Formats: sequence, structure tokens, C-alpha cells
Amino acid sequence: MKLATFDDGSRDGRLLVVARDLGRAVDASDIAPSLQVALEHWPQVEARLQALYQRLNDHAAAGAFELDPARLAAPLPRASQWLDGSCFLSHGELMQKAFNLDPIEGVEHTPLIYQGASDDFLGPHADIPLPSEAHGIDFEGEFAVLLDDVPMGCPAEQALQHVRLVVQLNDVSLRALAPREMKTGFGFLQAKPASSFAPVAVTPDELGEAWRDGRVHLPLQVQWNGEWFGHPHGGAMHFGFHQLIAHAALTRRLSAGTLVGSGTVSNADRSVGSACIAERRAIETLAFGAPRTAFMRFGDRVRMEARGPGDEVLFGALDQRVVQGAGQATCKGILP
Repeated sequence: MKLATFDDGSRDGRLLVVARDLGRAVDASDIAPSLQVALEHWPQVEARLQALYQRLNDHAAAGAFELDPARLAAPLPRASQWLDGSCFLSHGELMQKAFNLDPIEGVEHTPLIYQGASDDFLGPHADIPLPSEAHGIDFEGEFAVLLDDVPMGCPAEQALQHVRLVVQLNDVSLRALAPREMKTGFGFLQAKPASSFAPVAVTPDELGEAWRDGRVHLPLQVQWNGEWFGHPHGGAMHFGFHQLIAHAALTRRLSAGTLVGSGTVSNADRSVGSACIAERRAIETLAFGAPRTAFMRFGDRVRMEARGPGDEVLFGALDQRVVQGAGQATCKGILP
């Protein structure tokens, strides 16, 4: 099943069920007005949403219309909480070597994860408004999961049963602001503006064999200004999502709508490229003594997409432009 959120100008948007090929959609707000409500009442709404999804794919859903990704908000425009991991150890090891950072003790055994801002996510074609190029504008391609209610102390063996949806995202980072915030020990604030998301959230079964071991076994295709930047594989996660969930829930409950991210997709094989500029700069630093690639400038575009083994569309493409400004023009409208 594939779900999306129509940007109707409200904070949470309107829930849509989207066809498997992402060509059509149908309003599902009579079942659940928003994705947040659906996650909070998943046992009551799942069967009805699934039935509507089947009718849509069979071209039998009343009120179906052609889907325009530009009219979509993030699948979940605001979340209960956003917990982002750093589960690709090759990325951390590379950054450590390039910038002479002290190694983090126990990183192979205990997941690194922080709590980020979750109150204002961006849609797949929304501009990314930022105040200054001097802040070191970077993209970070990753995967994440959306959860229902997770009890405190949930073991890893039971954690995946709480994964309701899988998403793909760009976790925007401001690299010039990050070092100071990391040194304080309080975590990121200014260095992490709003993240943006691909058009649809999908149930794990939609990924088929690509969803196993709590990981998304797919390459993430990344383009910067129309040029290939990388296609690292999501299956290289050192910790699976089940381990991340168990780690986060050790001492507290996780409420429905919690979002848990994989961190920047990264592979030890450098021929597959990268999913963020900072990693390429680290590779250049090790090879040449200094980085050669600059960070993003206003007007730059980034595109990210993950497709299945048969080139089937899964999450849709995230395609965005970085612009200067404190606000953004949002796409608002009325459902056809």
C-alpha cells in the first residue's frame, strides 16, 4: 500500500491512497483525515485503506484522479518525533579519518542516534529555503520508518511489527554550523533545518525482497544539478531498523507517528559514489589533502530516487531546489 498527503494548506494535510505506479490517487480522508490519525488507529483503518488501494489499482476507485507530486506535502508533514541514526559505519569512519576526529567508543555495538526537529517537514518538490550559502548547505539521502505505538523496553525481535511505513528522505544539513553544536554535547539545532521527503510512504510488503533484516536493500540514486552523484545501497546498514527502535525504546515509549531514520546511506565501495557532499569532500581530503567539491549554492537542485529491481517506482522522486529565504511558497489547492 502507498500513502501520501495532499497539501491543502492545513498543518497535517489530507490523506491519499496512491496507486502502485504513482500515476493516480484517491482521497482517503473519510477513512482517516491524515496519516497521523491513520497511524494512531492503524488496526481500525488498515483493512479499509488496503481495500481502497486494491480498488485504485484495479481502476475501480470512485473519485480517483491523476496524481501531481508537486501538490503533495511530506507523507507525514509533522511527526511525533524524529529520531535519526548513523547506521552506515563506513560513513563515520571516513569522516573520522578525513577530519582527524576522535573515534567514538562502542560505535560497532551501540547505535548512534539523535532527536531532530519534527515539526516542519518539506514535500518532495518544495523549495528548500535557507538563509546563507556560507552555512555549508548539504543534502543527505536516507531511508526511514514510521511507527505505531511502541512500548518501553520493546526488544529488537519484536520491533519490526511496529513498522507501518517506509519512507525516503533528504536530511538537509548545514555543515559549517555542525562542528560547534557537536562539541557542546547538546546535539544539533541550527545545523539541521527541515528535512524533505519523497512523495509516498509505503508499507513494507511493497518493497518485496528489498525489505529484509530490518533494512531497505535498494540503491539510492542521487543527482546534483542533473549529474550523477551516487547510488549507495541501503542494505549496508550496520544496525537494522529493529535495533534502532529497540535502542530508542529502552527507557521510554515511542508514540504513533515516530519517525526513525537510517542516517546517510554510505558504502565502503567508493565507486558507488555518495549520498551527501560531506562524504565526497572527505574522500577528496584523503586523496588530495583538501576538498575540491563545494557545498550547494542557491538555485542548485538535488534529486533522489529508489527503484526496485525491475525499475518499478517505489517512493517516487524527491526533486528540490535550494533557495534563499526564511519562508517558502507552499502549493495549496483543492482536490480534483
